[in-house]
Amino acid sequence: MLNLKGKHISLRALEPNDLDFLYQLENDTSIWEISGTLKPYSKKVLRLYLENAHRDIYDVKQLRLCICNEKDKCIGLVDLFDFDPKNRRAGIGVVISNAADQNKGTGTEVVSLLCEYAFSILDVHQLYANILEGNSASIHLFKKLGFERIGVKKEWIRTKNGFKDEIMYQKINSYES
Repeated sequence: MLNLKGKHISLRALEPNDLDFLYQLENDTSIWEISGTLKPYSKKVLRLYLENAHRDIYDVKQLRLCICNEKDKCIGLVDLFDFDPKNRRAGIGVVISNAADQNKGTGTEVVSLLCEYAFSILDVHQLYANILEGNSASIHLFKKLGFERIGVKKEWIRTKNGFKDEIMYQKINSYES
């Protein structure tokens, strides 16, 4: 039986009481370069988003889950995005909001749980991650979990310091028969 609970974290659906956390995270300009955000989100817009967060991944092509610590406090978000059921693939993205919660194995648990869910429940054939050059922590995480580097999108993301390459990592479902 699949359980979206690891040793130190769990993954759960977004709830209405996650509004303040979502507001803080989505308006954190330090992550806008990886999220593609160009302007702040209002609480009203995020409330509408939360009201629709229950919609099926097959309909909206995305699944966002809260990453919760052992005290059930939301410490980040993980997304399956660009879900493509015909070609059985999806992208994966992880954001852990506070530096104090990073580099403690949380990312490993999160990505492992989401891979298991995507491969066994959604019957995904492959997952991919797009990682900005220089993000050594994410590169290490995905390589450690069996994602292989499959390409580089040159000067793909414009940042305040110029353009950066985006590196694509992929993991094929090894559990398929």
